Amino acid sequence: MKIIKYPSSSEYQAILTRPVQDMSVIEQRVIPILEKVKKEGDKALFELALQFDKVTLETLEMDASKVEAAAGILSEELKTAIHTAYQNIYKFHEAQKQAPEKIETTTGVTCWRKSVGIEKVGVYIPGGTAPLFSTVLMLGVPAQIAGCKEVVLCTPSDHPAILYAAKLCGISKIFRVGGAQAVAAMAYGTESIPQVYKIFGPGNQYVTAAKMLVNKEGVAIDMPAGPSEVAVWADNSANPAFVAADLLSQAEHGIDSQVLLVSTSEEIIEAVNQELEKQLAVLPRAEFAAKALENSQAVLVENQNIAIDMLNQYAAEHLIMSVENAEELSEQIFNAGSIFLGNYTPESAGDYASGTNHTLPTNGFAKAYSGVSLDSFVKKITIQKITKEGIQHLGNTIIEMAEAESLRAHANAVRVRLA
Repeated sequence: MKIIKYPSSSEYQAILTRPVQDMSVIEQRVIPILEKVKKEGDKALFELALQFDKVTLETLEMDASKVEAAAGILSEELKTAIHTAYQNIYKFHEAQKQAPEKIETTTGVTCWRKSVGIEKVGVYIPGGTAPLFSTVLMLGVPAQIAGCKEVVLCTPSDHPAILYAAKLCGISKIFRVGGAQAVAAMAYGTESIPQVYKIFGPGNQYVTAAKMLVNKEGVAIDMPAGPSEVAVWADNSANPAFVAADLLSQAEHGIDSQVLLVSTSEEIIEAVNQELEKQLAVLPRAEFAAKALENSQAVLVENQNIAIDMLNQYAAEHLIMSVENAEELSEQIFNAGSIFLGNYTPESAGDYASGTNHTLPTNGFAKAYSGVSLDSFVKKITIQKITKEGIQHLGNTIIEMAEAESLRAHANAVRVRLA
């Protein structure tokens, strides 16, 4: 990792810039894919699977026998781990349910909200170099709790853990389609794949571009998301081996991932760099992690306040606070996807099994976006009920405001009731 010592605030932007490709170039490659799927449906999906994935598919829907066989292929240990993660994720997200609360704003005027599950949602699970069955749980569980009537899962992978997790979440519509074409299929619908109202899930920059493009056409998406990232704030109370392990856990995602270390201690930065070399040498995905580290920085700052300012500007997807009084200091962090407190809270706990959701905003979008939650899968519908007494209390207020906006019919809708 490159070490930067005591940068000025004017240097922050350059230090904190993510390594991303030109989105306009990617969009120009994705647009023809979206158009092809929109026009040709299933036929396009078969052709694109052959072109991009080098796979000749006989059918788009995942073979039901493969889904049933998945449980027999996985080890008992992995199945137990998946069930434990499922239970924790379910418990955390179920607690996010909100019962409707009726509020009487004026005598005889009652307003409330109800949560309704989005009827049709799509889940994208990339194939790539790692079978992200954990993401099936992260998206499938809240969809299940929200009561979404139809959940469509698209993935180019037939890994048994993905299929097992899908079944556990009650997802039965699984299609072997990947990339931007999977996003297009869920956005527009094809002969085999149902059209959905909202699309969730991570992916490479082509998948992200596809999601952003269909969003412009009115299909909702979870959030803009790019390569995974982590920032670690470490002081002298941190364990360098733990910090290095956390940095590598994100760096191994891919060569476009980024990690950031911020510290007030030069000794900690040096110790972490030594640990990185030691741990990197034995990682199976060392090549990916090493490339990611080339895009990453260790920043030495003068004090705690500067660290907080820099981290709020960075708005990390994952922020690990390996510092004293971490919980107290976290109150000063207002831009982050998810925060991990203390030396014994690795980011991978949130990735898999603590219960929080790992689908989080990247690339600085944590300044305005939240991570996926139960709320991501529901709509909030407001309801109001006004009695005869209520319209008498509120009527003149409405008439006065409507007349001031020159909207006479609005005012008359109240006058006829008062009369």
